[in-house]
Amino acid sequence: MADPQAERPADPLVLYIAGWGRSGSTLLERLLAEIDGVTLLGEVVHLWERGVRNNELCACGAAFADCTFWSQVGQRAFGGWDRVDVDRIAHLKGQVDRQRRLPRTVRRSPAPTTAAAIEEYAGHFRAVYAAAREVSGARILVDSSKEIPTVMTLSHLDGLDLRVLHIVRDPRGVAYSWSKTVARPEADGESMPKFSPAESTALWMSGNLTVQGLAYRGVPLTRMRYEDLVASPQTCVSEAWHALDLPGPCDLPLINTAEEDAATGNSIVLHGCHSVAGNPMRFRTGLTELRPDEAWRTELAAGPRRLVTAMSYPVLRYFGYR
Repeated sequence: MADPQAERPADPLVLYIAGWGRSGSTLLERLLAEIDGVTLLGEVVHLWERGVRNNELCACGAAFADCTFWSQVGQRAFGGWDRVDVDRIAHLKGQVDRQRRLPRTVRRSPAPTTAAAIEEYAGHFRAVYAAAREVSGARILVDSSKEIPTVMTLSHLDGLDLRVLHIVRDPRGVAYSWSKTVARPEADGESMPKFSPAESTALWMSGNLTVQGLAYRGVPLTRMRYEDLVASPQTCVSEAWHALDLPGPCDLPLINTAEEDAATGNSIVLHGCHSVAGNPMRFRTGLTELRPDEAWRTELAAGPRRLVTAMSYPVLRYFGYR
C-alpha cells in the first residue's frame, strides 16, 4: 500500500519580500522573476481589493478579470473569483493584519480567537499560492507584499514553505522617493500616496525592525541592501539564495554592456509578468540598466536630510549606512 505522505504534493515554496516601500523591492522581484523556475505574483496582500474588487490592471496589461493567468488561479483556488468574499477578507485583515495586531500574531501560540482569524485570513493566501504553483509550474513563487503584519500571519500556516528576504535601503533615499508624485497607470493615473520625511522614516523604522519578529517565530530570514543589489546583482542574489537554502540555480541573465564578465553585468532584459499590484516598474519590459537611484544625495534638502538621519541614526548604523 502506498504511503499517503509520499503521495502528498510538496507545500508551495513562497519567497516573501519584506521591508518598507520604495526600497527597491520591485527591482528585486523583477530580477528574481528572470530566474528559471521562479514565478512572480506581485503584492498579493492587495490582490483582494485592487484585483478582485477594483479589477485593476495586471502587469501583463490585461484587466485582472481578463488575465488568463489570474483567471485560472481563481478558478483552481476558489472555483472563481466571484466566490471570494472580499468584505470578509477585509474584516479579517483588520483583526490580524495590522501593525497594532503584531503583539498578538507574533506569539508562537496565539489566543484561540486570534489563531482562528489567522487561519481563515491567511488560508486565502495559501489557496492562491497553491493554485498559482499548479498553473505556472514554478518551483518558487515570489510574493512582494512587503508588509510585516501580513507575513506574520502567513508564518502560522501549515502547508506553506515560507522564506523571507528582507530588503532595506538608506532611509534618506526612501524619504526622498516618498516625497515625489508617482502615477499609478493601472488606476487611471491616480497617484501613489506621499509621505513627509518624518512619516516615511517612522514607517521605515517600524517596518525594518518588526521583521525580526519572524526570526523569533523560526521563519528563514535573510537581508540585503538595495545599494548592494544594484552594485552587484548576481553576487547579492546568490548570497540571499544560499542563505535561504532555495532550490535550483539562481543565475541572473545579466548582459555585459561594459565588456565585463557575467557576474558584473549591469543590464538585463525584463520579460512580461503577472504582478498583481505594486510599483509601476512592474509594467516595464525590455533592456533595463541596473544603476543606483541616488538623486536624494543632491535633491533632498539639508533640513529633511538631517531630520531623517537623526530619527533613524541607531538603525542607520545597524544596517551599515553612514
